[in-house]
Amino acid sequence: MKLLIVEDEPNLLSILRKGFAENNNEVSVALDGTTALEMIHNYNFDVVVLDVMLPDINGIEICRRLRASKNFVPILLLTALGTSENIVTGLNSGADDYLVKPFKFGELDARVNALHRRAHQETDKIDVITIGDLEINGRAKTVKRDGESIILTAKEFKLLYYLGKNAGRIVSRDQILDNVWDINFDMNTNVVDVYITYLRKKVDKPFSTKLIHTMKGLGYVIKP
Repeated sequence: MKLLIVEDEPNLLSILRKGFAENNNEVSVALDGTTALEMIHNYNFDVVVLDVMLPDINGIEICRRLRASKNFVPILLLTALGTSENIVTGLNSGADDYLVKPFKFGELDARVNALHRRAHQETDKIDVITIGDLEINGRAKTVKRDGESIILTAKEFKLLYYLGKNAGRIVSRDQILDNVWDINFDMNTNVVDVYITYLRKKVDKPFSTKLIHTMKGLGYVIKP
């Protein structure tokens, strides 16, 4: 899993980072709410482990902002605030789970895995992205536009799916390299531009309305 841990207490952060990394997860960290929101906006995480008491924006407000922006990444709130009222407030803000400190890492790990499984089961059921007359089926790995099937290579589909997941949002070349190719390419490579050209020939060129747009100096966006 790709995990984001948002925690400002150094000792606890070190324990969590080490524990999740030892279980073969890719772990990123944020020490404050502002950084956390920026990272969640720019990268795709499977689960976010979020402390409530942060030095700037608290975890409750972060949940509210994410849900208001239609970002439904699974969130587990981790906090010392354990009254019924605190738990209700946390869950009503948009969190998916709530664990009170002190806790055993094994329980936290199990809860995070459960959130990940649940999210993927739900995604498998409804993983269809619609942008105008374009339909991207993430489960079946198929693409249709105006009812007409479009045949893509595996990498072309992964790029289109990533753009679709971020529909209406500009994604940079670096973000695309990180999320679609999953390796550290030479950032001077033009592989992203090449594959965008491939997609345009198949997804845009045969149709009157163009969906894939270049935002000069910023990256690309797919939108009606």
